[in-house]
Formats: sequence, C-alpha cells, structure tokens
Amino acid sequence: MRTHFNPKNNPRVIIIQKLYGKFYNEDDNLDFPKHRFKKFIKDIVTGTIERNDLILDELNTKLGDDFVFENLDKVFQTILKAATYEFMYKPQLSLNIIIKEYLNSSNFFLENSQTKYLNALLDNVGKKLRSKNA
Repeated sequence: MRTHFNPKNNPRVIIIQKLYGKFYNEDDNLDFPKHRFKKFIKDIVTGTIERNDLILDELNTKLGDDFVFENLDKVFQTILKAATYEFMYKPQLSLNIIIKEYLNSSNFFLENSQTKYLNALLDNVGKKLRSKNA
C-alpha cells in the first residue's frame, strides 16, 4: 500500500532529492532551506557526499560479487547510499526506523514492486553493516 504524503515534510525525500541532484545532475549549489530537520538533512547529505567512495566500497563488499551497483536505477543508488551512510554513521537510529523511513520516502519515487526490492536490499545491507559494527 502506497503512502501519500507531502514530500516537503519528509526529511528523507529532501535528502534523496539533494543527493540525486548532486550525484547525477552535477548540481553544485547545495542550499538547505528552512526546515525543522535542516541540521539532520544537511548532516546526511554532506556526509553521504564526503564518504561516497567508502559507502560504495561497503555496498560492493556487503552485497557480494553477483551484485553490480551501477546496474541499479539512479534513484535506487541514491537511496542505498543515503541509507548506508545512516547505517554506518548514525548508530543511535534503529535499523528498522531507517529502513521504514526510506521505504516511505521511496513511495514518492518508485513503483510498489521496486519498493519491495529496495526493502530487501536495505534489510540485507543494514543487517550486515550493523552486525559488523556491533
């Protein structure tokens, strides 16, 4: 079931949009308008951009040799990068909360069947990253 919401109120939708603009549209102007989660949004966006290479290495390691990250849709790549950053650098946030928030946000960008696949990927990556760091 798809969740309908105003994307302006969801910080992770804004995170996905900012990262997509930076990675794929070469948008060098990262401005963060007034929002009640501005600090959180800015932290995730800048952290994901700064640690992009490390995040890609972790994703390729955790997902195995059969998985080719570059073959994924660009929105998928963006969501996986942001979620992986949160899995690695936001240990105070529950794994299930991170996954749920990104799945709710993905409803704005992806079809229902794609969201199910994303759920499996996020669950797989999250569990492997958190078990290593625990």
